[in-house]
Amino acid sequence: MTTLLRVPGDGATLAVEVRGEGPALLLVHGFPFDHGMWSHQLGGVSGWRCIAPDLRGAGASDAPADGYSMGRYAEDLQRICTALDVATLVCCGFSMGGYVVFEFLRRYPQLVRALILCDTRSEADTPEGKHSRDEHAALAQREGPDALAGLLLPKLLGVTSRTGNPSLTEQVRAMMLRQPTAGVVGALRAMRDRPDATSLLGGIRVPTLVLCGAEDAVTPPGPARAMAQRIPQGRYIEVAGAGHLAPLEQPDRVTRAVREFLAGL
Repeated sequence: MTTLLRVPGDGATLAVEVRGEGPALLLVHGFPFDHGMWSHQLGGVSGWRCIAPDLRGAGASDAPADGYSMGRYAEDLQRICTALDVATLVCCGFSMGGYVVFEFLRRYPQLVRALILCDTRSEADTPEGKHSRDEHAALAQREGPDALAGLLLPKLLGVTSRTGNPSLTEQVRAMMLRQPTAGVVGALRAMRDRPDATSLLGGIRVPTLVLCGAEDAVTPPGPARAMAQRIPQGRYIEVAGAGHLAPLEQPDRVTRAVREFLAGL
């Protein structure tokens, strides 16, 4: 059973897809995407109530001109939990979605039953990284999402996908191009200003799965493995044949890893 919901938020109404029944699994997409990046996992995880929102500024959710931050994203997710009467859930965050999940855990630890951190990191941006975010935001404002997609897309997919799956490149590009410019700029600034979450790792007391594409050049396997090692109940899985977009590049492997992790809870 699939339900499409509109959940009012603070300055933005959020679009949410809910599929299946059972305990709750929250799927938080990355940048610059929407919940469509979880299409394979939504169709491949049974026995769970999969909740996949479009963050403010993305997909079919409202895209206000300002007011973007990790805290605001986390508050939006909490409103979704309240609207859906969710008391506890497994949080799965991809890339920027992982940053949002860290902030959600910081603010609402009582709601979090387990974590899945996919192609993400705990560290804040370096000064160079912050400068790059500003440059990307200026490019998006000046020339629109198409110019930014052209800049970012080669870095997002691993060599296996770039050489063997050209249709995926076009699918990812199409998802990037449908994101509102205001949401793209807001997300870049939110990522630039996010707090470092590394200090949280040793205090995470719930089972945690860390997934990372073996060919990920954005959030590489080495730091991802080290992040898992710092989490008391952390487990690390490297996804062969995938770059940064592991859930789309190797959907069967990622979905299987998620199912096995959930089965062990």
